Amino acid sequence: MPELAALHPVARRHLDEMTDSVGILQHAIGPRPDPAHGYCVDDVARALQVDLLHGSVLGWAAVAPSAWRSMRFLDDAFDASAGRFRNFRSIDGEWIGGLGSDDSYGRAILALGDTIATSPDPDLARDAASLLARTLPAALALSSPRAEAAVILGCAAAAGSDFDGQRGATLRVLATRLHERFQQRASPDWPWPEVAVTYENAILPRALIVAGGNLDSEPMVATGLASLDWLIEAQTAPGGHLSPVGNGWWQRGGVKAQFDQQPIEATALLLAAEAALAITGEARYREAMERSYGWFLGANDLGLCLADPVRGACFDGLSRAGVNRNEGAESTLMWLIAVEHIRAQPDATREAAPDGAAVALATR
Repeated sequence: MPELAALHPVARRHLDEMTDSVGILQHAIGPRPDPAHGYCVDDVARALQVDLLHGSVLGWAAVAPSAWRSMRFLDDAFDASAGRFRNFRSIDGEWIGGLGSDDSYGRAILALGDTIATSPDPDLARDAASLLARTLPAALALSSPRAEAAVILGCAAAAGSDFDGQRGATLRVLATRLHERFQQRASPDWPWPEVAVTYENAILPRALIVAGGNLDSEPMVATGLASLDWLIEAQTAPGGHLSPVGNGWWQRGGVKAQFDQQPIEATALLLAAEAALAITGEARYREAMERSYGWFLGANDLGLCLADPVRGACFDGLSRAGVNRNEGAESTLMWLIAVEHIRAQPDATREAAPDGAAVALATR
């Protein structure tokens, strides 16, 4: 195991600054929240997941008001006539743009599943279960593989050991569909079900690994592990650090874009490696988790720290010229999720950063 990056205490300062009485704002200009773009279901769902993680460290009382605020937002976002969520909400509270994307729907389902599985507040878990039951029928009409993957993960969390009910049945259908995408479209030289590797890629193998484990499907797990291994190898630089695909993407037969690298890629890979570690016990997946965590703290192509652990904030990306100095919701939430999943991994040799310890950030 390589030297482990220090583990920092929970910090919610930037999260609190980005949040008002409605929910977490999408964007920031530098460290300041930008109300012009309002809110979105994607980020509110992730904020709920962060509250669940922080509650296990800080105690539920510290995060309960925030978690309930996010749940109210998701309840309000649900359009009963369509069985789907709206996504975008303006700063004045009005919903705009109609129904949200498949991906925003998937992220909401994943957060609801996590709430059902881990909330210590039975009323919050009950509300999440009620909302999930009302919206889950729409999952079978999804066309986005990332949305399918997120729903699979949400159903796996919420189903527990009961795979005969609505959640288990939905998991089985969507996991089979996602596995078939890989079987029909991937090949030995391009073990990927799409013509390009784009964003949040590792959620696809993560879903196959988790679903395969729950459904006792060795072929599903094997496909998930093989595609994850390919992603890990392709995104590990010669120096041994993580170099995630940039948002110029990676077309089949082309060259992987180096920039702009975004925090969601690092966290998606970390979570997929965590799922692989849980099912295989192989140390190389723990190492992949550590590379992803280290990326936030300077173990990246430019040697620049993206996370501000003291404030609980994160820059929006890594470009050829340096960091994108905005600290929007998605990036910050990706850091906060990453650090809590690392905290959950037992390791007696890791150095704990003291309260208030700073890291070398890029010059503002």
